[in-house]
Amino acid sequence: MAQSGTSAEKHSALATHDDVRDVLGNLDDGKMVAILALKPTIGDVEEASVWLSGDLDVFGPGRPLKGVSSQIVALLTADEEEEEARGVP
Repeated sequence: MAQSGTSAEKHSALATHDDVRDVLGNLDDGKMVAILALKPTIGDVEEASVWLSGDLDVFGPGRPLKGVSSQIVALLTADEEEEEARGVP
């Protein structure tokens, strides 16, 4: 069965619940809803995933994460930042 659309078209398509789950894994409902409310593209979700994996070489030295991808990372790391602020190891 032939797939329609180019890789670039799929990368720029809005991400669905399944796309987010496939890239970022199982998330709690609150985080999933918050991410989908940002209306990310599949590319945004993939970029956030790469950033979260620590593979910063992909982006080049010193290049900050921007846009929807940075908002996804902020949503997914908010709990970690709160624990660090409270001194929880």
